[in-house]
Order: sequence, then C-alpha cells, then structure tokens
Amino acid sequence: MTGIKEKGISYKDIVKKVGFPTIFIGGFWILLLIAGGFLGISMTTLLSDTIKRAGMNGILVLAMVPSIQSGTGPNFALPVGVVCGLFAIVCSIEIGFTGWAWLFASIAFAIPLAVIVGYLYGKLLNAVKGSEMTIATYTGFSIVAFMCLPWLVIPFQSKNMGWFIGKGLRETIQLDAIKGAQTLSNFLKFSLFGEKGFITFGGEKGIIIPTGMLLMFFICCVTVWLYFRSKSGIAISAGGINPMFAKSSGIDIDKCRIKANILSTIMAAIGIIVYSQGYGYAQLYTAPLNMAFPAVAAVLIGGATASRAKVFHVIIGVIIYQGLFTTALPVANLLFEGTDLSEILRMIIQNGIILYALTQVKGGDK
Repeated sequence: MTGIKEKGISYKDIVKKVGFPTIFIGGFWILLLIAGGFLGISMTTLLSDTIKRAGMNGILVLAMVPSIQSGTGPNFALPVGVVCGLFAIVCSIEIGFTGWAWLFASIAFAIPLAVIVGYLYGKLLNAVKGSEMTIATYTGFSIVAFMCLPWLVIPFQSKNMGWFIGKGLRETIQLDAIKGAQTLSNFLKFSLFGEKGFITFGGEKGIIIPTGMLLMFFICCVTVWLYFRSKSGIAISAGGINPMFAKSSGIDIDKCRIKANILSTIMAAIGIIVYSQGYGYAQLYTAPLNMAFPAVAAVLIGGATASRAKVFHVIIGVIIYQGLFTTALPVANLLFEGTDLSEILRMIIQNGIILYALTQVKGGDK
C-alpha cells in the first residue's frame, strides 16, 4: 500500500486507467470460473469454448474500432456489414464453391460489396451528424428487415440452401453440405494439456486452440492497427478527437468518416463469414438483427469508450465477454436448476455496459 502511494498511484487511478466495467466483469468471470471448478464443471471445456467463441466473434468486435475512432460512435449498424457477408456466402454456395475455395470466394465477394455499402452508409452518417448512433440502430434493423425479401425472391437454385418445398432460401443453411463448417477453425488446430502430452495436434481433449480462426483474427487486428498508424488512419483519429481542429488543419472530416465506416463494414462482412464457418451454419432473415449489441458491449468491456477505441480493447473485451457467458450458462444451470438466469444475466450485463459507456462519453479523459 505504501509503495503504491509513494509512486503516486491510487486504486482510483487504476480503475480510471483500466475501466470499471473491465475490472468488474473480468473479476466476475474469474469468480464464475472458480465456482465452475467447485461445481465439477470441466475447466478445459470452459476455456476451450471461450477461446473458440472469442475467435468467432473477434472480427465482428474489431469492426467497432474504425467507427468509434472516426467520431461516429459504436457501429450499431453492424448488421449492414453482416448482411454483405451473408450475401457473399450464399453467392459462393450458389456458384458451387466448397471447402477452402468457398471461404476465400466468400471473402472476395464480400469485400467489394462491403466497400459500396459502407460508402453509402458513410454518406448517410455525414448527413445526420449528431444522431449517428440512433440512425445507425435504425439502419441496422431496416437492412435486416429489407433483406428478408431478397432471401425469398432471388432465384437461387442450389439444393444446399433452398426450402424443400417452395422457393427462397432456408433460414439456416448448413455448411457441412459444402465442407465449409470448421474449415478455418480446424486449420493447424491443436490442444493443450491433452491425454497425449502438453501439445497435441488435431487432438479433441484438453484446451482446444482453433489456430486458423485465431490467425485470421490476428491478421485483421494487425491490419486495423497498422491502418490507424498510417496517414489516413491518423487523420481519421484526429477528426474523431477534435473535428474543429482537424478541419482547420485541412483534414476532410466527411471523407475520413466515410473511410472509417467502409473499413468497419468490411470487417463486419469478413467477421460473419468467420463466425459462420466456426458455428457451422449461416443464418439469414432476422438472425443478424441484434448482432451489434454483443459486439458493442464486448469492445466497451475491454476498456473502450463511445469516443475512443483501440485494438487492445477488442482483444481484452472479446475474451472477457465471451468467457463470461460461456461460463455463466453451465454455472447458473447448476446453481439454480430449472431456471435460465444466464440469459437474464447476459441481457443485464450487455445492455448495462452499453448504457454505462454512453453516459461517460464526455467524462474523464474520453
């Protein structure tokens, strides 16, 4: 205690630096892990599921960084990019790609589509300055509702996607049929603390590490990190921190905001492709409706605010957030048999963290 005070560091400084939501939710997750161990739940299973879900959701959470840095706030219109990725997925299946070819073709189709849609979305946000988060939420809901019609009327012919009777695409498309499920997840997969030693490649016992999916997340993180150290990325951040100063310095704020939202839309489109292959299914219609809220909550839990975010916040946030709910479900079911408190807990924490962050937009050093 004395040493901390001598160096001028107090607990309040630590809480302010790390963030109260990060400390609180991280500590709660650790308590749940300890409780799970006492209740006889396999720790290796809990950690494996946490790592897998973090890899599946990581790029979707990463999509929050460009929009927050540009000053438009958390990207509540994440479904806009998600829909682009889903459309690329079904187009790749329709053409006949399978396995790795399907994965790469989906990403290749998704990127140019996301660029176009992201540009239009960026233009929309420039027209509604001051109400970005509200408009973003309605935009995300609207695009999901609108795409329910194309999913039904576009004449796709693939038997792997259509209804057994009638026309249109199924609500849930199974990727096993095209050898797309777990394609990236199983690449160089290995396990820790398995039955055959400390590291076992391809093993199904111990803590499973989906190497390919984590590598994809890492590549996207490095890409975003490097971009925001380039001239264009610094201009975007400057416009988000102080628009008036940036404008007086000759920075085109509107152009920077469009670039940021294009990048955010691209990350969302790639993210849903990675998520779908890890999940094993592609879900259409209203499935993407609320996907923005867990992503927003995760980046905020990681220490980001509604006005500042870094790649580090994404990594920390997605691990804590996914770890919490991976652990909460089995622990709550054992502690309170016959109830589903885990879902109630998820909603309280997810929306509570978002509300807390939005109330702190202009507080402290934000």
